[in-house]
Amino acid sequence: MAIRFTSVLTNAKQMITKNQLVVPKGYVPVYVGEQTDKKRYVVPLSFLSRPAFQELLQRAEDEFGFNHPMGALTIPCTEQTFFTLTSQLRC
Repeated sequence: MAIRFTSVLTNAKQMITKNQLVVPKGYVPVYVGEQTDKKRYVVPLSFLSRPAFQELLQRAEDEFGFNHPMGALTIPCTEQTFFTLTSQLRC
């Protein structure tokens, strides 16, 4: 019984690790933060059409073009700015 329970826990840990990179349908991953400390977030696709978010996208295009160093959309702003903007967009 203990061996089986251990293998179930191991499988659960592997599933959690693998699912961290999965992006839910209707969302897009973005990286936000300072140069050396970027964190990954997922935002609803509906945010992409909002004028305030498009300003961030324009900044990203100006700074990175289509070559994003993290492999996904990288937004050049602080996390605080990003949190403030996304909280306003959610309302």
